[in-house]
This record gives sequence, structure tokens and C-alpha cells, in this order.
Amino acid sequence: MATVNGAAHYVAVDWGTSSFRLWLIGRDGTVLAERRSGEGMTTAAKTGFEAVLKSHLDAISAPDDLPVIACGMAGARQGWVEAGYLDTPAALADIVHAAVPVPGIDRDVRILPGLAQRDTTAADVMRGEETQLLGAGEILSSGDHLVCMPGTHSKWVRVSQGVATGFSTFMTGELFDAISKHTILSHTVGDGGAFDGTHPAFVEAVAQIADNPALATNRLFSVRAGQLLHALPATDGKARLSGTLIGVEIAGALSTVSAGGGICLVASGSLGALYQAAFSAFNLDPILIDADDAVRHGLASAARTLWPL
Repeated sequence: MATVNGAAHYVAVDWGTSSFRLWLIGRDGTVLAERRSGEGMTTAAKTGFEAVLKSHLDAISAPDDLPVIACGMAGARQGWVEAGYLDTPAALADIVHAAVPVPGIDRDVRILPGLAQRDTTAADVMRGEETQLLGAGEILSSGDHLVCMPGTHSKWVRVSQGVATGFSTFMTGELFDAISKHTILSHTVGDGGAFDGTHPAFVEAVAQIADNPALATNRLFSVRAGQLLHALPATDGKARLSGTLIGVEIAGALSTVSAGGGICLVASGSLGALYQAAFSAFNLDPILIDADDAVRHGLASAARTLWPL
């Protein structure tokens, strides 16, 4: 590891509620080592954030003087050190300058803040997604954009000339989990298997909501009725539930603001593919930005500003 250590510039950490991701980044920007675990904020709050970080740094033989830039729930009120929020409208470039140092440790560790929308009628917060926005800065630095970041709590951010002017959160992922497990639909979709954006039931559900979003709760109950009356397979029901909820999210986001200069979809894997298919049902073709790349590029942008070569 001596060669790796000599080439190292900083460590980047994405610290979620239930996940931990770490990258050792070289002076030329390449990933020299990577660590992933389930030691998110929930676990680290019990075992100690410093201890969790140190175990991963030791595993890759990171030098003691190597700085660390982190984002996500490590900066939450229940996290390691509260990093607070920048109020919108907020220039993406200002996120870096509001990074909070972790006191009382030998290593230089900085945690990026989240963003807050303090409108009393539309209060909203994000933590972690702001780093993805920072990572997509090359695209978002000019023009007007509507940025969709799917997840348990999907974020839709309005960005104009590199400034996050406002955003909205949709609890799509959490609603899917709750409805599929704790409502009458659990009897219909509980045994459903995997599906993708080409599944006819998913495509049809999104299209129905695109035509008439007000029918959302009716479309949800029809999933149950479809099983009772037409033996709708569990996987079809699961796909229909997902398409309905994602369709409602997209329709809701588009109803509040124009897409302006276009839509950016920051997503990865199967979830990203589902949203791409859903956007097609709305006759939209978003710019796709890989979510994993975006968070790493955002952390890299912050590190280059904080610790220039």
C-alpha cells in the first residue's frame, strides 16, 4: 500500500442512514480504494462515528494526515456533528464553504451541510442530495433545470444558473413500502417478484396517472380489485402500485413548476431505469446523471476547493 498512500489526496465519505461508502482518492482523481458497509448513522450513533471511520481508514492503510470530506447523515442533528443547512436560494458553490469541521480529533474531517427551504407553507430539507447537485455542477452551472433525484424520499430541485432556488420532497419510496406491507394491498403485492420499466402493468399505471393524476387513490384500490376479479398476478400488482406512485410524483412535481431548460434525472440502477420509463410515459426525455458518480464528483469538487494541490 506504500505506493497508494503516496498517491493519495483525500478520503471521500457518503454516510447515509443505513449505509456507509468510502473512497480513497488519488492526486489524479482516480479511486485508489473503496469501502462499503451497513454502518450508517443508525449504527454509527451507537458504536461511534470516529470508530467506524477509523476502522475503514485502517483497512485501506490511509495515512494519518489524509483529510476526509463527508456528506449525508453524519451531519444530521443525530449524527456526528450537526452541519446545519444552507437556506434556498443557495448557490451550489457555497455548499463547500459551509462545510463543518469535526472538533476534538487529530484528522481533518469536514462535513457538508444540507439545504433548507424555510417557506412556512412548503417547508423542506435535504441532506446528502445537495452533494449530488454539486457533482452535477458542470451541467447545472448555466440555464434552468428541474432535477429529479429518486429515492425513499425523492427530491425535485429547481436550479437556475447554478443556484438551487427551491425544491420539493415526495415520499414515494416510503409510501410504496408502507402501502405494500401495511394496507389491504399487502394481500395483493406481497409475493410479487422483480419487474422493470418495460413491464406492461407499470407502463400502463404511469400512463393512466399522466392522463389524470386525480384518480391516484382509485387506481391504487383497483390493484386489489384486479386480483379479486381478474386474478391479477402479484408481480403485476406490484408493478402497477409502483407505476401509480411514481406517476403521481412526476405529475405533482411538474404541476408546480415548468421544466424550464430541461429535466435532469440523477439516479442509478433499477430505480433509475424505472424513472426513465416513467418519464417516457410523460413524453419527457431527461438528461441522465449516475447518482453514484454525482455524489463522488460532488465530494471531489469540495475536496479540491478545501485542499487544493
